[in-house]
Amino acid sequence: MTAPIRLVLAIHNHQPVGNFDGVFEQAYQDSYRPFLDVFERYGDLRIALHTSGSLMKWLDAHHPEYVEKLAALVAAGRVEIIGGAFYEPILAMIPRADRVGQITLYGRWLENRFATEVRGMWVPERVWEATMTADLVEAGVEYTLLDDFHFKSAGLLDEQLRGYYLTEDEGRVLGIFPGSERLRYTIPFADPQETIAYLRQIHVQCPGAVIVFGDDGEKFGTWPETKRHVYDDGWLERFFQSLTEHNEWLQVCTLGEAFDSAAPAGKIYLPDCSYREMTEWALPAARLIQFQEITHQMQRDPHWEQLRPFIRGGFWRNFKVKYSEANEMYARMMLLSRRLEQTAEGPHRGDLLELARTELYRAQCNCGYWHGAFGGIYLPHLRGAVYNHLIAADNLLDQATNRTGPRIEDTSGDFDFDARQEVCLANDQLLAFIAPHRGGQIYELDVRSICLNLLATLARRPEAYHRQVLAGQSGGDSAAASIHDRVVFKQAGLDQRLQYDAYPPKSLLDHFYHPDVSPDDIAVGKAHERGDFLQAAYQARVRRSADRIQVQLSREGRFDDTPVKITKSVTLAAGSSTLEIGYLLEGLPADARPRFAVEFNLAGLPAGADDRYFHDGQENQLGQLGSRLRLKDAMSLGLTDEWQGIDVRLSLSRPAGIWTHPIETVSQSESGFELVHQSVVVMPHWLVAPDAGGRWSMTMQWTVDTSLARQRMEQAVHAVTT
Repeated sequence: MTAPIRLVLAIHNHQPVGNFDGVFEQAYQDSYRPFLDVFERYGDLRIALHTSGSLMKWLDAHHPEYVEKLAALVAAGRVEIIGGAFYEPILAMIPRADRVGQITLYGRWLENRFATEVRGMWVPERVWEATMTADLVEAGVEYTLLDDFHFKSAGLLDEQLRGYYLTEDEGRVLGIFPGSERLRYTIPFADPQETIAYLRQIHVQCPGAVIVFGDDGEKFGTWPETKRHVYDDGWLERFFQSLTEHNEWLQVCTLGEAFDSAAPAGKIYLPDCSYREMTEWALPAARLIQFQEITHQMQRDPHWEQLRPFIRGGFWRNFKVKYSEANEMYARMMLLSRRLEQTAEGPHRGDLLELARTELYRAQCNCGYWHGAFGGIYLPHLRGAVYNHLIAADNLLDQATNRTGPRIEDTSGDFDFDARQEVCLANDQLLAFIAPHRGGQIYELDVRSICLNLLATLARRPEAYHRQVLAGQSGGDSAAASIHDRVVFKQAGLDQRLQYDAYPPKSLLDHFYHPDVSPDDIAVGKAHERGDFLQAAYQARVRRSADRIQVQLSREGRFDDTPVKITKSVTLAAGSSTLEIGYLLEGLPADARPRFAVEFNLAGLPAGADDRYFHDGQENQLGQLGSRLRLKDAMSLGLTDEWQGIDVRLSLSRPAGIWTHPIETVSQSESGFELVHQSVVVMPHWLVAPDAGGRWSMTMQWTVDTSLARQRMEQAVHAVTT
């Protein structure tokens, strides 16, 4: 009798830090609970289960009955708990100390909660770099799993992927299982018998083989149409029943059992890689289109199956190039990680340091840093969550080192890794990052009291899938299909909403326009720039007194053919929640009447709700935050978000016109193409009338009021303590 093959079902359940509570709950009801309910009835089957720390802690708090059921299955030997980095970061993105720290911390948490040994781990998004091997082993990991695509990229053939391999770095040895891409596409989308037939073929060819399915648990109920398919139509029951009926040649086991019972197939050094689709998404949009077209053409070539293992796309780290916003979050995270390690070396409060470390780990959750078939970086609440936890960590480090009370400070350095110097101005209320070499723009503005970055914006840029939006193709919305194959439009007319930005939508951006420029042309990117200041390099110097700090930015440029100098300043005072901004224009011709505009983009203040609105100086509401305003002779404009408890107010020293319009992206998520509000543009503008010396000046203030949020916090604390 030939030896049976072993099938490992490794299920990965995850919800990102910052996702809405209702999304967690729906995924629990649609996927996590029913999957375990069905699995529990098939006593001969065993699985490996990885649940990310962000999701596991939510489940423990909101559905302890699920965690207790899981614990009982672990105790019965039916579920192997697979560990990982606590808050699901891309391991290649975070410093080594954080990498080891996250894996070790979560392993201990799982072992304490489930009274079991955690030996294996899930590599987030299967993003692999060879130098991570030693870190995983140092953190106590014996084995992990990646896609078979990684192994094929190293030159192995399908018939060689019937077990696990050993890899090594710095003398540390780790076991790695290849996960089957074919099974990722048949489970649960094909009839169970198709999977059984494929496994039967492997048994005939390679008795004793180990085959691994490793993929998202959300495809069993949460992905579109899968709840009906998997549970209502009984797919999962049929699948488990089929596995049970063929147990004479097919054994369903855990990763640990496969690792212990089979010898390694050999040694392998895998290239830096991720799963196949991820390598494609990491490509620039134009190259991805070429890649897709060539791949489609080559599928008709008789040599394609032989060529395909040698074809792959890009490198995960280039998401930080493809999306500059990902690099901004990454750079801010790296700055916090370094500060935390430096703080740990000096005098500090240990309890606050550990709280800060947890906030840093949460901010490293991968989902907001990239984009593919899921919303990712296009989802404002995920980007907002990254900054929320980074700012919270910063605040805790201040407390841990007794840096409290009114204060000012400035630092400069290459904060975003572009070999240019940026400036950071901070007080106890606000923190502003300024890039002199990019138009003297403010690219991050943190409100410390509510841990909100008002400049967590996102540029509108071409995506390869916009071809489908323009073509209006739709399909795959009525039957369970892989998210990679679905084309569904969540709103009508998305092809009319595609627009791309010529520059990142940040703040303190300087424009010269024709006097009769249309605000609608500006909103759609058709207005002609008459100056050369936007995104150009400014000179910067920092000035300070005992309680005030200022960065002064200047540039000699041109308005049409006339040399013009702009000097602008950004000032913070200790204890103040006001950002003071001054402008001086010099060298303007006496007869010039250009329209000078300063552009601000504010994020984190959602549109589409009546409690989020513009208002004037008399507190009269002017419309929701997605409104297009065309104000004349205004001295102020406020933006209120009652839900978050914040009011942001612009005050001007000269009457101005103020234009506003929303920034909206057309992006792809697992449920289809959708329009997403990203930020709102606020643009005060003036017909400049210079004095006899060709000079014109003005000042403005941005004041952030979070008294409503602070009042709610105090009430919540009072309710808990009483």
